[in-house]
Amino acid sequence: MNGVSSARKRPPRPSTPPPSIMTFPFIGFRRRQESVHDYVGVLVPLEEAHLHSHSARSGRSEFEEARNSSDEESTLDDEPEAGPPKDGDTEHTGMLQMSAAEYTIEGLRGEVRQGERRRRWSEYELKSKLINKAIQDIGMGRYNWQLFVLCGFGWFADNLWMQGVSLTLPSLSEEFGVSEKQVRYTTSSLFVGLCLGSFFWGLGSDVIGRRIAFNFTLLITSIFGILAAYASSWVGVCILFACMGTGVGGNLPVDGALFLEILPDSSSALLTLLSVWWPVGQLVSSIFAWYFITNWPVEEGWRLFVMTIGIITFVMFFIRFGLFHLFESPKYLLSQGRQSEAVAVVHGIAYRNGKKTWLTDEILDAVADMDRTERMPVRVSAANIIKKNLMAFSVGHIRPLFQNRKLGTATLLMWFCWSTIGLGYPLFNAFLPQYLSHGGSDASVDSVAPAETYRNYAIISMVGVPGSLLAAYTVDHKSPFLGRKGTLAISTLISAIFLFLFVTFGTTPNSQLFFTCVEAFCQNIMYGVLYAFTPEIFPAPVRGAGTGVASFLNRIAGLIAPILAANVPGDGTTTPIYMSAILILASFVGMVLIPIETRGRQRL
Repeated sequence: MNGVSSARKRPPRPSTPPPSIMTFPFIGFRRRQESVHDYVGVLVPLEEAHLHSHSARSGRSEFEEARNSSDEESTLDDEPEAGPPKDGDTEHTGMLQMSAAEYTIEGLRGEVRQGERRRRWSEYELKSKLINKAIQDIGMGRYNWQLFVLCGFGWFADNLWMQGVSLTLPSLSEEFGVSEKQVRYTTSSLFVGLCLGSFFWGLGSDVIGRRIAFNFTLLITSIFGILAAYASSWVGVCILFACMGTGVGGNLPVDGALFLEILPDSSSALLTLLSVWWPVGQLVSSIFAWYFITNWPVEEGWRLFVMTIGIITFVMFFIRFGLFHLFESPKYLLSQGRQSEAVAVVHGIAYRNGKKTWLTDEILDAVADMDRTERMPVRVSAANIIKKNLMAFSVGHIRPLFQNRKLGTATLLMWFCWSTIGLGYPLFNAFLPQYLSHGGSDASVDSVAPAETYRNYAIISMVGVPGSLLAAYTVDHKSPFLGRKGTLAISTLISAIFLFLFVTFGTTPNSQLFFTCVEAFCQNIMYGVLYAFTPEIFPAPVRGAGTGVASFLNRIAGLIAPILAANVPGDGTTTPIYMSAILILASFVGMVLIPIETRGRQRL
């Protein structure tokens, strides 16, 4: 069957297999390498794959190719060797739709090459699309949902600490005798760490793997977060918050890339839904701050609060590292030339989900083996691994993001949006407790915000949660005004409008609460879509780099925000908000100009 016989025969499992161990001397631990021999019973022959396919579970004819009127009289037999797709075929009709309702090497060859006509596909792209199909056929299961929760910990921790630091500002100002403007530099110290963390872990995940970065970001966050509760000076607090930020900064680019690369195409909206953990982190932070800071003396309340969220972060690390066996991303393994391990990970996901899979090394090689395929570079030897790792952090690692005009334009616009939002968002949200403590009045108030301020902050955090749920629904909506770009642009525009309304008409505590609730709702939609949309644009070999640079620019801009807020003329309660509104509006313009919409497209 066109070379399938060798693909469906599994090599016999040795009676005493040698341990498959990989050592990371720079990390200091050893891990077991994945092998297909560890997951007996999940492999099915290719001719039986249709019985375990996505269409078999969904109860519909999956492989009816979408054609326009000019294509209706054409047949598959008209094309030699399932070659380039006909005009009108797009990547949207690729992985879930085929020309024949059967799994064969020739059928798969034609399917993974659908998209751009006469394009010269790389070996990595073809194998990546085939892995997508295998994961799609396995579908959502226990492993995917467990990873949804564990990746959610990263989103949760990010806003838990972002808002947590903001909530301590009034107390730090009171205890250490720092002015209301000067104490805003505390947020700058956090953003220094966030910049370093997002850059190192974003690029590092493409070098050392998603799994190592995934586990250690929360550990670093928890250790330095707990230590901050024991700081004896404001400078000490700032230094420890900066160290803590190096861990927090890596959560979103790493967790988003990892979750995206094991997510079935039919469940892509879950990447947006993952952002629901972000406002939950803010809500938990605001509730604990409301309890501790308002019920304990000023020098104790914020310390108990910081220690509590530090312990929560450590518990999340322990669950990730100690109680859950995480598979490395198959896309990362494939990009590193570790194809057998990538196949083993797919088998492992099928095993954990109680499903079957047809993917083998032989099928990957057979499907990608055609004259018009660019061969994938061989993985470097162990002797050159250090040189390779250093080169991966060079500009050359980012250059593939500009391999064509469309991707390069999308990359620059996406980075522009991240930068403007990175500066605009903290100009308002990072100092929201201070703004709320003024109650719409320009008069000076006590440094310690009253209990009503923290109560209102908890209400605002709670209202933001449904925003992420709505975003998960609209990102895959077929309306031309929604999808990824539409939802992102609309929510960003409304956010900018309500920032102007807040500073213009928010003259009472109740009006401030109303405008801020709408703002929080829209901004959670914006961030939810942004964090899902960004990694979908970049191909997996540079996905960590693309998202890492975006996050790095976001954090760099966030580092500037407290400096601006601390040095603007006047009392600093109106000008920063106007600046925030203008920047968010600028990001809206950038979003409209992005030339890519990833709704329904394949992720490479």
